[in-house]
Amino acid sequence: MTDERPEHIGSFDYIIVGAGSAGCVLANRLSADPMKRVLLLEAGGRDSYFWIHVPVGYLYTMNNKRTDWCFKTAPSEGLNGRALAYPRGRVLGGCSSINGMIYMRGQARDYDQWRQLGNVGWGWDDVLPLFRKSEDHYKGGDDLHGSGGEWHVDSQRLSWPILDAFRDAAIEVGIPLTDDFNRGDNEGVGYFEVNQKGGWRWSTANAFLHPVADRRNLTVLTHAQTDGLIMDGRRAKGVAFRQNGQAKTASVLGELILATGAIGSPHLLQLSGIGPGALLQDNGIDVVHDLPGVGENLQDHLQIRTVYKVENTVTLNQKANSLIGKAGMALEYALRRTGPLSMAPSQLGAFAKSDPSMETANLEYHVQPLSTDKLGDPLHKFPAITASVCNLRPASRGYVRMTSPTPTDAPEIQPNYLAEPVDRQVAADAIKLTRRILAASPMQPFRPSEMLPGPEIQSDEQLAKAAGDIASTIFHPVGTCKMGHDERAVVDDRLRVHGIERLRVADASIMPTITSGNTNSPTIMIAEKAAEMIVADA
Repeated sequence: MTDERPEHIGSFDYIIVGAGSAGCVLANRLSADPMKRVLLLEAGGRDSYFWIHVPVGYLYTMNNKRTDWCFKTAPSEGLNGRALAYPRGRVLGGCSSINGMIYMRGQARDYDQWRQLGNVGWGWDDVLPLFRKSEDHYKGGDDLHGSGGEWHVDSQRLSWPILDAFRDAAIEVGIPLTDDFNRGDNEGVGYFEVNQKGGWRWSTANAFLHPVADRRNLTVLTHAQTDGLIMDGRRAKGVAFRQNGQAKTASVLGELILATGAIGSPHLLQLSGIGPGALLQDNGIDVVHDLPGVGENLQDHLQIRTVYKVENTVTLNQKANSLIGKAGMALEYALRRTGPLSMAPSQLGAFAKSDPSMETANLEYHVQPLSTDKLGDPLHKFPAITASVCNLRPASRGYVRMTSPTPTDAPEIQPNYLAEPVDRQVAADAIKLTRRILAASPMQPFRPSEMLPGPEIQSDEQLAKAAGDIASTIFHPVGTCKMGHDERAVVDDRLRVHGIERLRVADASIMPTITSGNTNSPTIMIAEKAAEMIVADA
């Protein structure tokens, strides 16, 4: 057997690993200087699959190896021994090509807390201009929203009477009405705004990458999985990758930027000898730099899927289980780009406090006019709704750890959901608040009847255990290469990996604490800020 000699494809000023939500932004911004050569590597393929672009197509892109890494978590004690499917985008656009399309920034306090932790330049007033820079809001720009940017924000193109009733019920129990979740304090109830354009999904590949794909200084390689970083001592020198099975290398003259997300970035660092020394040695990896925080501090939003049967109304359950209903939905979308095929997985949102003592809203609802026994199962044949609710600021922390030196072997993903007593209390309180909303007068014409977790479950202890039975991820992993200056920090506040030259991480993994809402647009903001810092430091 002869050693395979990798093909060296050349030298680049910047190499970006991962063409997802962050990578597409970085490729756009860093290649804007025609004198800089930029290489963008994506393990997945091009985003030509039809179901990427139809909003309801998330049903066909998650758990599909064409577009998803198809990770699974380790069994979790807080989920009563269950493991979960853990979708992550594996295609141009990354998670923005398969996600729920909700435009959400989080709360001002999230970013002010990052700054209070010692991360200079990351407060709300620092990051707001970056959100506005890339935004193209359908209502136009103002002091808090941008217009003319690449990241299009649209209103949804449908409504449901049952969701209007849930909204009115939430108002009755004290959650205020809002028409904008993105002005710094997202408490309230209303329809989500979405990253769509004309009824189509609007991914970061659509927004940032395709418009600049013909730049002569930008090279985009798909089906190119990075095996590891090439190091010269503690200096990043290039990457080793396989494209369609062929071994290749590329050298970096300026900086190497990891943008492979909260699972991919720590795993790639560990494969490259940067991470907890004992873990690396146990897996036969030579330690380049013992950095104990790599892969630790995993945070995610766990959604508790409460399900209620309803009467006297139509939900997606009936439409999707009827040939006439399916034909009608297809025709409506074909003619007007409206209706259920244009819908995000969750249409109505609410942000509320699980306890009045909370400083700001700590719960997020994703309310859907549909129901299943569990995610991925067929829709029920009877009318029902799902009111998913998640703890926005979980105290529980998990990890991502390599399991072998083979790059294609998935890491162990352990979110440790509901490990902390405070998270179990918030879960119980969240279910109780949901019951109050469903018992309010605007819902009564629809005679809601609780299916999950079930009205017989009453004590806080029972509710927390039931949450572990019915909850699932809402796909927001962050924090595994956290920004900071403590012993568990992986990058500094300019996103440079501690102790390593010419290497940065710019994706959701750098969040020291999870944002209070959906994490895709904050990841785009992180990439915008990273690009500005990289250019400034050059």
